[in-house]
Amino acid sequence: MPELIEIESYRRLADEVLGRQVAGVDAPDAWYLKGGLTATAITDALVGRSIVGDRRLGKLLMLDLDDDHTLGLRFGMTGRLVVDGLVSIERLEYSTARHERAWDRFTMRFAGGGDLRMRDPRRLGGVFLDPDMDRLGFEATTLTRRQLARVLGTSMAPLKTRLMDQSRLAGLGNLLTDEVLFRAGLDPARPAGSLSDTELRRLHRVIRRTLAELIDRGGSHTGDFQIARVPGATCPRDGAPIQRRVVGGRATYSCPEHQA
Repeated sequence: MPELIEIESYRRLADEVLGRQVAGVDAPDAWYLKGGLTATAITDALVGRSIVGDRRLGKLLMLDLDDDHTLGLRFGMTGRLVVDGLVSIERLEYSTARHERAWDRFTMRFAGGGDLRMRDPRRLGGVFLDPDMDRLGFEATTLTRRQLARVLGTSMAPLKTRLMDQSRLAGLGNLLTDEVLFRAGLDPARPAGSLSDTELRRLHRVIRRTLAELIDRGGSHTGDFQIARVPGATCPRDGAPIQRRVVGGRATYSCPEHQA
């Protein structure tokens, strides 16, 4: 599934369209256009405009236009970015490796040739014009310890649920959160506000290091814990049987031995 790391890869791929002028738009899936957008409205907003910048906040990719508007692209669980026929991420967890043109939910065609496509088998992503950035929390890659303390607060909600709340902390999905908590030795189900100062410092350090490492590796699925996120697995750290639970509505894997 596309998490922060995959979207950062998409952002780097989107560098290829900087300076290009939009010549046409294909938006065949009305449901994929969010915030009241229509195919006519998004076409009118984009055609003739040039892409002058790209940014990312959490799982949201943004393309800045030369008229100060911003195109927001959200990829859901199975969305890929395709630029001039190229993809930057070949494998997504819980998605197919196949590429079908029927899954192209949104396309921008450029003057002089080439295009940018959102290819999404399950239609869980979406396209926005001038997305509301205030609805997203702190960016996970630049998270400070003080910001993390604000994310967790005194909440009795499960720690994993709080870390995955995109309105508080932008970027962590199911795979990354399980990986981070495995490395930090913290139980995903414990109350978010129960961490000691020492545990808070450790969690902050692990989040930053894990994201940097897995960005270099090339995917959320490249974590050390990934091999144990299957039924019947044992902990790669201490050999204990891995526990599978549902925490905050999400399938959750953790080690009952060293995650407390």
